[in-house]
Amino acid sequence: MASSPSEKKLALEDASTAYSRRARYHSSENNFEFSWPAVPVHQFVVERDRALDPAAPTGLIALDLGRELGVAYPATTPTLLMRYARIRPGEVLTSAFQASGTVYYVIRGHGESATDNDRIEWSTGDLFCFPGGQDTRHQAKDDDCLLFLATNEPLLSIDRLDPPAPEWAVVAPVHWPAGEIARQFETVLKRPITPNTSGHAVLFSSEALSGSTNVLSTVNCAINTLESGKDQRPHRHNGVAVTLCIQGQGVYSMIGDQRVDWTHDAVQITPPAELHSHHNRGPQRMECLIFQDEALHYYTRTPGFSWN
Repeated sequence: MASSPSEKKLALEDASTAYSRRARYHSSENNFEFSWPAVPVHQFVVERDRALDPAAPTGLIALDLGRELGVAYPATTPTLLMRYARIRPGEVLTSAFQASGTVYYVIRGHGESATDNDRIEWSTGDLFCFPGGQDTRHQAKDDDCLLFLATNEPLLSIDRLDPPAPEWAVVAPVHWPAGEIARQFETVLKRPITPNTSGHAVLFSSEALSGSTNVLSTVNCAINTLESGKDQRPHRHNGVAVTLCIQGQGVYSMIGDQRVDWTHDAVQITPPAELHSHHNRGPQRMECLIFQDEALHYYTRTPGFSWN
């Protein structure tokens, strides 16, 4: 039997009520008072020890602070998720991440990573990148391999987004070999230190992202150094920093009023906008790999860098 006009009107009102029940309203004297849980100062020593354990199997070890950040998905920072990847000799690790791209740093070992269409051979000190959303096979050669990798998964997770198909991806497979990285540093390390020097560093980008200094659209990545006996001035920036210690004997950071002594192959977080400085009291040049979401702030025109 067909519905009467009054019945149709009532059904529409019921549907509207169902939708309106989802609505929420907020008003306060200061609407900027809302905040997520703060990004903590943190060093991932437990995860590092798991990754370096000789008995550790082939697999991924996430550096996950999602609970502390108040999110329902894995996250190292609100925009970045980092992992160690352990690959035993001759074994294969397959990964597929819901990210626009994945950047890998080879802490040690020699192997290759491949998708259906691309293959990159890598060794200690190399950096390489693949688009997200596709299966990537990582195979160790004759030695034990340890990789450190970064994705922007949390940035996609907040809206439950999928990465684009490889043919539409902004990110392309890229390889930055250790030998070429060392060559790039030859002129950088000769640059005099001035009051405005923020560090002797090499940033990594690609042909696809030319015109920027980014390794992913919202992520920048660099190897930074600091001479023995030197200090990096206190400074701050709106981007969070995730730092892998490559060479950090006798190195420490001051983050706010908290001292963080560096641990070899461990990862530490410097919260966004926090005043921080780095100090090298060891016998060798400090070296570290840094990932930041400062690239996102470059895009929103809010980098917030200052010396105080």
